[in-house]
Amino acid sequence: MRSRTLLALILSTGLMTALSAQAQPYDPPSRLKAEKEAMQPLAWMNGVWRGPSWNILPNGQKHEGTQTERIGPFLDGSIKFLEGRGYNADGTVSFNAFGFIAYEPGSKSYTLRSCAMSYCGEFPLKVTADGYVWEVPAGPGAIVRYTAVFKDGLWVETGERIVGDQPGVKVFEMDLRRVGDTDWPAAGAVPKQ
Repeated sequence: MRSRTLLALILSTGLMTALSAQAQPYDPPSRLKAEKEAMQPLAWMNGVWRGPSWNILPNGQKHEGTQTERIGPFLDGSIKFLEGRGYNADGTVSFNAFGFIAYEPGSKSYTLRSCAMSYCGEFPLKVTADGYVWEVPAGPGAIVRYTAVFKDGLWVETGERIVGDQPGVKVFEMDLRRVGDTDWPAAGAVPKQ
């Protein structure tokens, strides 16, 4: 008898949730407005960026190179696309990443969806007064926390590997300056004819 009561409770809760979601008005213009407004604190990112970077390789060696980023708004400014490339001293590509930042008006939260080094993931992104913070899993009980600060025309992003409650160890840094505008990714759309 208890299992029937529990099943009835679960089903009725699911039905009430579904009906509640249907009862809320579908209002794309309001959502789009909220998404565009939420992207404004990140408008400083738009453009082409370049500068020195370094990271600690899995074998513990420090790798130095040049990091570039090209970033632009898409879908009428409601999301932001990002492409990062790291270059070795000889000009070969050592790192390539693609992602986008979106804002969800219902939960009032940002998400970074990213693909790099054959991994893809979705990560919460916290917008701060002068940049942002996001984290990725980095093995059992470990994360890498990336903190970006934009100040005086310089975009500095650092990554710290944190295991449990131990102090973080810096494993990444890029120091970028804006070198130009870009019409990416909106440019080059397929025309009607």
